[in-house]
Amino acid sequence: MSRPPLPPFTRETAIEKVRLAEDGWNSRDPEKVALAYSEDSRWRNRAEFATGRAEIIGFLSRKWAKELDYRLIKELWAYEGNRIAVRFAYEYHDDSGNWFRAYGNENWEFAADGLMIHRHASINEHPIAERDRAFHWPLGRRPDEHPGLSDFGF
Repeated sequence: MSRPPLPPFTRETAIEKVRLAEDGWNSRDPEKVALAYSEDSRWRNRAEFATGRAEIIGFLSRKWAKELDYRLIKELWAYEGNRIAVRFAYEYHDDSGNWFRAYGNENWEFAADGLMIHRHASINEHPIAERDRAFHWPLGRRPDEHPGLSDFGF
């Protein structure tokens, strides 16, 4: 199985890879998202560590059960060879209706087949008022015409 675009990345293919990842995460479908990662992919997400697709699916299932109406924007930060660095922001609310915005950075490493073998994420979040939300597209893929992170100054 291969997952184009494949490394080594150009600026254009790195941007494409980032958008495909954003689209996958905005689907909030753990099984679908996990297919972008190798069978033995290793993650660090904040203080949580996951190895392999089954643990990734479990992590994402727990995440999206708590982070409701989740909307994410990713943006390319840097790339070289088989590595990509991204920055991102996402918004969600909890089951009590409290809204949050999270900001972070991810470092990705890919195998030759385009599957991600390492993902290291550093994330900070803070509460926001519902009126301060910036991501208002219908759940699912962010429309192409919707502003990106740089447009918001995030």
